[in-house]
Amino acid sequence: MIKAKYFRQLKNDEVRCLLCPHYCLLKPGETGRCRARQNQQGILYSINYAKTVTISMDPMEKKPLYHYHPGEMILSIGSNSCNLSCDFCQNYTISQFDVPVKELNPEQLLELCDQNRINFVAFTYTEPITWFEYVLDAAKILQDNKIGTVMVTNGFINQEPLKELLPFINAMNIDLKSMDDDFYQRLCGARLQPVLDTIRYSSGKCCLEITNLLIPGENDSESQIQALVDFIQDVDDQLPLHFSKYYPQYKMTNQPTPDATLYEAKKIAEKKLKYVYLGNILTDNNTYCPKCKKLLISRENRIRNYLNENRCPDCNTIIPIEF
Repeated sequence: MIKAKYFRQLKNDEVRCLLCPHYCLLKPGETGRCRARQNQQGILYSINYAKTVTISMDPMEKKPLYHYHPGEMILSIGSNSCNLSCDFCQNYTISQFDVPVKELNPEQLLELCDQNRINFVAFTYTEPITWFEYVLDAAKILQDNKIGTVMVTNGFINQEPLKELLPFINAMNIDLKSMDDDFYQRLCGARLQPVLDTIRYSSGKCCLEITNLLIPGENDSESQIQALVDFIQDVDDQLPLHFSKYYPQYKMTNQPTPDATLYEAKKIAEKKLKYVYLGNILTDNNTYCPKCKKLLISRENRIRNYLNENRCPDCNTIIPIEF
C-alpha cells in the first residue's frame, strides 16, 4: 500500500480522486468505485499496489495486438480492480469481485522476466488504469531493461495521469465499446468522451490498436458501426481495428453475435480503414498490403512474416508494424 498519485485533499479529511473521470469523493475509510484506492485519514492510498490476480504467458495476438511484435509471447498480469462495471464483462470474476492476489513488486516482475527470457509484459485482464502507481513504476523499470510494455485498457482515464504514463508504454489496445454515450452510462457505468480523448491523445505516442465488442441489439447497427469507423478514420486510418464476437457473460443474456454481423462490420470498416480484423471467430486474420493486397503477415497455424523491413515487398508501401 503506497500513497496514491492524483488526488486532492478537502475539508474534514475528505479526498477527491483525480485519476479517472469518476472523480470519486471519498470520506475517511471509503474506497473508490474501482476498489483500488482508499481514503485513510485524509490521504488517498493505492491499496492494490503490486498485487496481481494472475501471472501467465500469452501470444501477443491474444491481447489483441497484431501490429506490435507479431508472433511474440508476452507475460500477462492483472489487478483485482476496474473503474467500469460493464454488464457484459468477460473477466467479471476478477474485475468486479475481491479474489486472492499474489505479491509481485516491480523488481520481482523484472527478475521473473530475466529468469524466463521474457521481452514483453502486458498489464491486462482487468483495468491497468486502476493499478496506476504500480504500472508506472513497473513500466519504468521494464523499459530501462529493454522490456516492452503493453496496456490493454478501457481508456477511461484523465489526461494528466495519461500524459505521465504514456512515455513508458510501448503499445496499447483500447476497448472502444460504443460510440453511444447512453451505452456507456447504461451498461458500463461510465462516459464515452474520456475514452475518445484517450484514443486521440495516445495515437502516435505508442503502438495503438482498437477493439470493439459487437453486442446484438446494443451497438451492432450499421449506423453505430459507421460512426465508430468514422471516428477512427478521423484519428488515423492506419489504426488496426478489431471487431470481436460477443458471447453471453455476467449480467448480459443477449444471444451471441452472428458471424454475419462481424463480416458486415469488417466490410463497412474496410471502406475507410486499412487494417481490420475479427476476434473470437475462426476467419482470415492475416495482414495484407492496403495498396496491392499482397499477403504480408500470415497468422494461419503460425506467424509468417513476408515484409521487407516494414515495407510491402511488391509495391514498397510502408506498413505500420513494429518488430
